[in-house]
Amino acid sequence: MQELRLHGRGGQGLVKASHLVVKTAVETGRYGQFIPFFGVERKGSPVFGFLRLSGEPIRRKTQVYEPDVLVVLDDSLLALPATCAGLKPGGTVIVNSAREPGSLGLPPQAGTVAVVDATGIAIAEIGRAIPNTAMLGALARVTGLVDEAALLENIALEFGEANRAAALRARDGLRIVKGGA
Repeated sequence: MQELRLHGRGGQGLVKASHLVVKTAVETGRYGQFIPFFGVERKGSPVFGFLRLSGEPIRRKTQVYEPDVLVVLDDSLLALPATCAGLKPGGTVIVNSAREPGSLGLPPQAGTVAVVDATGIAIAEIGRAIPNTAMLGALARVTGLVDEAALLENIALEFGEANRAAALRARDGLRIVKGGA
C-alpha cells in the first residue's frame, strides 16, 4: 500500500483530483481511498487530504502520518512544518512551483523531488489558476501508482480536453531530481 498526503488551498481542486485518482484506481482493478480534511472552509485556506492506493483491500481509515508521497499544490505551504512532516526516508515530493527544486527547502529525507509550474500550465491551458489536473499528470508520471491513460481519460471526461492537455503538459514539463533537492 502506498500512502499519499496532499496539501493545497481551497479552490485548487485537491478534493476533485483525489476523487479522480481513486476512481481511476478502482476502475483499473486496484483499491483506493481518499479522506479529505478541512479546517476553515474558504477559498485560499490550507486544505489537505489523505490518499491510499493498493493492490489489496484497504482497511486503515486514519490520517496519513508517514506518507510515501507528498503532493503540494501550492509551494507557499512548504513554509508550514506540517506539510513535510513524517515524510518517509526516500519519499517522493511533487510540488507545484515555478521555482527551482533546490530552492524549495525540502527535507533531506526526500528521495525524489518533482517540480512543475502547474498553475502556469493551468492558466495557459484552461484559463484558470486551478492546478489540480496538471498535478495529476505529474503524479501519474512520477509515481506510476495509477494507470496514466485511464487517468487522462477520466480527466477529459470530468473536466474536458483542456484539462487533459494541462495534465499532459505538466507530465512532460516536470523537473525531477533524484536524491532530494
